[in-house]
Amino acid sequence: MSLSPSPPLGLVRLRPATLDDVPTLEAWDREPHVIACSSDTPGLEVAFDGIVWREELAERSDVSFYDIAEVDGVPIGVMQICDPHLEPTHYWGEIEPGLRAMDIWIGPPEALNKGYGTQMMTLAIDAAFTDPTVTGVVIDPLNSNTEAHRFYQRLGFVPEGRRMFDEDDCLVHRLTRADWEARR
Repeated sequence: MSLSPSPPLGLVRLRPATLDDVPTLEAWDREPHVIACSSDTPGLEVAFDGIVWREELAERSDVSFYDIAEVDGVPIGVMQICDPHLEPTHYWGEIEPGLRAMDIWIGPPEALNKGYGTQMMTLAIDAAFTDPTVTGVVIDPLNSNTEAHRFYQRLGFVPEGRRMFDEDDCLVHRLTRADWEARR
């Protein structure tokens, strides 16, 4: 008896998020796994403090933007990419120039654990490092999200330490250009 090979993993493509994506993003923000990655507060019904997607997407700039990840034209995830030194909310506080900060999440539960997150991060990191002034990428998963820590560390990110972002206890990680190039 021969086993048939697994179907090939779909290739992820990143494209700019548009206002047409608002209903999809709002639906994803009600998924339990998305809520869990956005806060340690129990009982929340929506992720990211009820972000107003129409406003977020309308503020797209070179400093901060969202990309939608698609597989075969079907949205499966979203990424926020920003220059943490220049972004207007100063979420990262005092941080050196030359960095990109990234957030990633997979929306539909059936798209989890298929390698799409790795593809998304690889595409975004490669794009960030095409700018010769970018020296590293920082991320801020919740300290309690040990699964995310393992994911980022497999990509070469190194934990820098815990930090509070408002009420969120996070474990900041960094990937330097040198470490990324050494892995390529």
